[in-house]
Amino acid sequence: MNKSELTDKMAELAGLSKKDAGAALDAAITAISQELTAGGKVQLVGFGSFEVKQRAARMGKNPRTGEEVPIPAGKTVAFKCGKALKDQVNS
Repeated sequence: MNKSELTDKMAELAGLSKKDAGAALDAAITAISQELTAGGKVQLVGFGSFEVKQRAARMGKNPRTGEEVPIPAGKTVAFKCGKALKDQVNS
């Protein structure tokens, strides 16, 4: 499912226009992005949580040449699935 398909489904389920559903989706994505950028955590009960995790520097390997390449430390976003979502997917 891509963003436009998600917008269409949101509009159908919530009884909104596609324009309003698109605006709501964009606002939700922006709010989540801003919180994660600030170093916070976003928890959606029953769905899951997003948080920023620190990744340590490490050595990688160039697949073409086999040469070892240093990979710098950085941040990544992690998602942990909530129990309700996990149960729904597994049923």
